[in-house]
This record gives sequence, structure tokens and C-alpha cells, in this order.
Amino acid sequence: MAQACAAGTTIGALLCEGGAVLRAAGVEDARREARLLLGLALGRDAASLIAAARDPVAEADAARFRALLRRRAAREPFAHIAGRRGFWTLELAVSPAVLVPRPETETLIEAALALRPDRTAVRRIADLGTGSGALLLAALSEYPGAIGVGVDRSLAALAVARRNALATGLAARALFVQADWSSALAPASIDLLLCNPPYVPTGEIALLAPEVRDHEPRAALDGGADGMAAYRALLPDLSRVLALGGVAILEVGAGQAEAVAGLGAASGLAVLEMRQDLGGIPRALAFGNAEKGVGAPAGSD
Repeated sequence: MAQACAAGTTIGALLCEGGAVLRAAGVEDARREARLLLGLALGRDAASLIAAARDPVAEADAARFRALLRRRAAREPFAHIAGRRGFWTLELAVSPAVLVPRPETETLIEAALALRPDRTAVRRIADLGTGSGALLLAALSEYPGAIGVGVDRSLAALAVARRNALATGLAARALFVQADWSSALAPASIDLLLCNPPYVPTGEIALLAPEVRDHEPRAALDGGADGMAAYRALLPDLSRVLALGGVAILEVGAGQAEAVAGLGAASGLAVLEMRQDLGGIPRALAFGNAEKGVGAPAGSD
């Protein structure tokens, strides 16, 4: 039997109440999420609340917390409620127009740094399906001499990305363009190409967590009947846009790496690395163009 929560509006009572509400709604790690929501309502660091259980909370702040709690219990993502999400070393704005940046997507940045460790050699970066701009801005933060372009079909997503470029101080080096995948890129123009395409099979979208299924843009999730539609559209053009020694790194879903590698080979690309995320799932697939110097440093002859 669940322990009853004490009445009142102390921090401890509200955390207990919030944890009970979120557990009943099926939210994982409900106590932690309640603490994050209360920290948001109070404008305090959530970790500081653990030692402040007996502190009173003003009625207006308690009401604010309960309003946030109702939103989270309805399975609205915490990132949407907070309006932000950390990615790599950056704090980024998010909205229902973009995917919430996920830790596994950071694997693409790890792969880029492993394959192109010289921070001066990468000069031109592209992020296809940029969404919040997370991949492009993270890469620009690591390659200080580079400029980059973020491409997306969605004007609403591009507005979020531009906002993040300004907030992170990277706007002078980032251009955002509405286009379909690599169609707006010039031949042999990109040293580092990053992409997290939609890869969930259409029939599996209904099985996703409500936070994803009901609140994130379907166009950024739906990979067609087998989850591979975006890769079929993307890969044939990558050899055209990659510069000498250029690298393209794509995120793949669980169990898709081998099939995506096969599509890349059929498009004249060679796999340089298959990197696992922290869960041990192959997540980042890096390609090079054999006709333009696979494995050669960007900018070499």
C-alpha cells in the first residue's frame, strides 16, 4: 500500500503529492520528476529541495506546481513544460515543433570528434533535418573555425533552431534553410554532415511512449513502413555533397545499422565507424566517399 502524503504545502508534502500523482499517471521515476517540476515552479535547483522538506511553500507557488503537475500527468514531456533541454554542452529551447534532443543522439558528436579530432580541419558542416539545431550547434561549438547550415522542411522547426543559435552565441556561423534533405547543398561542399532522420516504422508509432507519440512532431518520427524511407532518400546524394575526405554521420534505430550500411554501400559510400550509444545499441553510422578519399583528413589533397 502506498504511503499517505502529509497534508499541507511544505516542500516534502508537495513532493510526496507530486510523486503519487505521477506514479498513478504511469510516469517513470515519478519522485525525481516531481522534484524537477517543483524546482521549476519555485525557480530553485531541484537537488536543493531534498534537504528542504520542511520548508513552507507559498500558496501561489504550490498552485503553480500543481498546474505543472497536471501537464506532466497528462504525459506532456518535461522538456516541453520547461521549454528547454540540455544537449552536449548546450542548453537548448524546445517546442512541440521539434524532437526533444536525446542523449543517444550525442553519439553522433562523439563519432565526429573521434573521426575528425583536428578541430581546425572541419570547415563546413551540415545538419539535415536540423529540428532544434542540436547537432549543428553542438558541432559548431566543437569546431570553432567551421560554418554550418541546418536544413529542415519545417519553418516552425527552423525558427526554434535560429533562436537556439542566437542563445548559444553561434548565430554568426550558422545558416538555416528550408529544403528537402541535401537538395540545397552544393557539390563537394561539406566536410562533416550530420543527420538524425525519422526512422520509426509507421506501424510502431502507436506503441511509443505518450510523451513521444502524442507530443513530438510525427514527421520527425515516421520512417515509413519499414523505418528506412528517409535513408533511401538521403544516402544516394551524400557522395555528391561530401568534400574530399568528408564524413557523413547518421543516427540509426535499434536493429537498423546493417540495413542502412547496405544502402550506403549501394550509394557508393563506405562505413568508417559504427558507434554504440550508452545502452550498447549501434546508434551512429559514419560514411565516407570512396571516390573522394575515404578516411583522409578533411581538406587534404
